[in-house]
Amino acid sequence: MAERPLWTIDELIAAAGGTLRGTVSMPLTGVSIDSRSVAQGDIFAAIKGDRVDGHDYAENALNSGAGLAIVSRPTEAMAAAGPLLIVDDVLKALEKIGLAARARSKAQIIAVTGSVGKTSTKEMLRLALSASGYTHASVASFNNHWGVPLTLARMPADTAYGVFEIGMNHPGEITPLVKMVRPHIAVITTVVAVHLGYFSSVAEIADAKAEIFLGVEPGGHAVLNRDNEFFDRLSAAARSTGVANIVSFGRDAASDVYLERSVLHADCSCITATIQGEPVIYKLGMPGEHMVLNSLAALAAVKLAGADLARASLALAAAQPAKGRGVQMTLRAPGGTILLIDESYNANPVSVRAALTLLKRAEPGKNGRRVAVLGDMLELGERGAELHGELADAVDEAKVDVLYATGPLMAHLWNKTPPHRRGAYADKSDGLAATLLGGLKAGDVVMIKGSLGMRMGPLVEAIRGQFQADHDALGLKESKGINVIDHHNKERGSREKPASTFSHPAPPDKDGR
Repeated sequence: MAERPLWTIDELIAAAGGTLRGTVSMPLTGVSIDSRSVAQGDIFAAIKGDRVDGHDYAENALNSGAGLAIVSRPTEAMAAAGPLLIVDDVLKALEKIGLAARARSKAQIIAVTGSVGKTSTKEMLRLALSASGYTHASVASFNNHWGVPLTLARMPADTAYGVFEIGMNHPGEITPLVKMVRPHIAVITTVVAVHLGYFSSVAEIADAKAEIFLGVEPGGHAVLNRDNEFFDRLSAAARSTGVANIVSFGRDAASDVYLERSVLHADCSCITATIQGEPVIYKLGMPGEHMVLNSLAALAAVKLAGADLARASLALAAAQPAKGRGVQMTLRAPGGTILLIDESYNANPVSVRAALTLLKRAEPGKNGRRVAVLGDMLELGERGAELHGELADAVDEAKVDVLYATGPLMAHLWNKTPPHRRGAYADKSDGLAATLLGGLKAGDVVMIKGSLGMRMGPLVEAIRGQFQADHDALGLKESKGINVIDHHNKERGSREKPASTFSHPAPPDKDGR
């Protein structure tokens, strides 16, 4: 029996409105806003971006196999290439399709936000819930005003679990997105000092994150980090919107989802926890204490969604960091190997400290060094210089042997770095490439991190280009630097499309910076 199309043309017109020009001759099986990754049968939505207009790519999308293009400014060339759904506003049409997808769905819907950890938690939920039923989740970090309706529009009618990441960097941005998603479960991973360029205090950031409760379905749940200083503030915000069932997670033994013990390896963690009274021991394929806490949030949501907790916890052994968020690569170098830790996707004070902790836990090879390559943390407002300078203690604690730094803000850390630890400084990341590549040697562990706007990713690619992947070492590296943390003594109190870039680039996700 043929698989049901994602949308019939009648359903699509009923949802989006508009006028059909031409005849749809194939099943409509997906939705795309990227002409370069269009698959056969995709609906191509020609969104107009800040710099590039998707209408310029509609003809190419149709010629590449799209079954239909949604446009507001049709041309004869487009019409000759394939059928068009002509609407007044393509983005609004996409939003309407997303709303229709949500209205027809019987899935348990989970929305995830937070200052850090959104994407990792979302990916853990995708993996964990898939053990119990078909799970639809945001691709990459599609968490903004385009990504959320796109993810909704892509959700099949028979989805069992839907997981949506919601981002923001200004007040009021979460509200319209969560009202589209209408989650049964809202997760806030944590609230810390990010986006201070747009907020006067971290408390204001907490209030903006609390907008997620405004869309929670009646009888829904909130999952909150009890260890976070804004737990009480967020709990009160949830209750004020009618979300009475609050499930807490954390190291605090009063948590509903309580971390009893974690054994931290360089490339994974082993965890003992109590999930709302149910003891669970599991392995997490992502390293780091911060990832351990994200996994608690994920398992809390799994249990609330009615999925199989045992299967979910077993599935987390296969969890892996997303690109730019801690992926580890073993590369061949003359005389041995180099371990590259790619943290290039984004940066804020909390995530940089977490990445430095990972670097500390990674054991260099013979005569190797711990090398940190750090770029500016953006959107920190007036506290930017101060927060960069304060990283000096974290660099020292991580036993960094060599520091490379780039950006005017990271210069404040560079100025506090003793001469024996200095590698090189450059105003822009490309100015570090030659010196960095020339300075790496066998045995080194190198970690690269910075805000997306600092373009740290090309440095990762430059290292990968110079040093070939050691396929013999991949997946066989022993976990070193084991750290056991016991929390008992704490005081009690697919059908999805792969990620792709946009042919008319959207702004980065709201925490990409």
